[in-house]
Amino acid sequence: MSRHAQITVATLSVITPALLFSCLLIGAVPISVADLISAMWLDSVNSSPIIELRLPRVLGAFAIGGCLALAGALMQVLVRNPLADPYILGVSGGAACAALIGLWLGLGSLLLRGMAFGGALCAMLLVFVVARGRGAWSSVRLLLTGVVLATGWGALISLILALAPETHLRGMLFWLMGDFSYLESARVEWAALIIGTALALLNARDLNILAHGDLQAAALGVRSERLRVVIYLLTSLLAALAVTAVGSVGFVGLLAPHLARMLTGNDHRYLLVTAVLLGGNLLVIADTVARSIVAPLQLPVGVITALLGIPLFLYLLRRSPT
Repeated sequence: MSRHAQITVATLSVITPALLFSCLLIGAVPISVADLISAMWLDSVNSSPIIELRLPRVLGAFAIGGCLALAGALMQVLVRNPLADPYILGVSGGAACAALIGLWLGLGSLLLRGMAFGGALCAMLLVFVVARGRGAWSSVRLLLTGVVLATGWGALISLILALAPETHLRGMLFWLMGDFSYLESARVEWAALIIGTALALLNARDLNILAHGDLQAAALGVRSERLRVVIYLLTSLLAALAVTAVGSVGFVGLLAPHLARMLTGNDHRYLLVTAVLLGGNLLVIADTVARSIVAPLQLPVGVITALLGIPLFLYLLRRSPT
């Protein structure tokens, strides 16, 4: 299986640059390969819209998709349920709620990211505290608690939108559905993705053991509590960065890890890398569709990912033994 996983990772590593290059050609104004090469390596009249608008958007979509996929893969290990992701468990909802308050108050980018991180962290801790109650929690109870609390975050977001001034309302609504139109740079998201992936891979062996349960982890010397804290913080940070940058984009954190598990198995040395590549590619494709299918109008990216994710989620839920 490891040989097959290695081939899968290598194949995706080759496909990804080709996909990113292809998506640069597609948009409201199609660009030829010759024009794209000229714009990227030579001075030309087409260089400005490509370099300043389309390239940051494609690279940003990949980084944010990778962050969401990595967060989803880690969260699925944490709850030992393949249907978990930041969107379903309400982590993205908590981050979005805090970010909307920050937008309403007119906070700067740094404070906005801090509020989103705090909201994501509070949402995750709330899920685990409520799910555990007075006894040991199960993955099913945790998932159901997350779904209920996600609905509560949705209601709170609706209340914020109802009370927000009309001058802020349209921008907040479009951002909430996934808005890539104002994405100028994704340096922070790229840094978080690289560091987060490296940190997760360093703990890949422990993640493989933790996925089989706490008893086996304790027997093999894995410090499961420390590892859980790392996963808590990392998934909260990744979800918060994604939400702050482009709003709530659902189902990427569910689709990418599950597809990666189908392709590579459960070895996190390969699963995590595959999930990041699939998540990045999925969101790049969704964003390309959103900005080109009804050009010059742009659809919210969250609408496209939901149309892809909802049927698959229902299929997975139907097949789940619990």
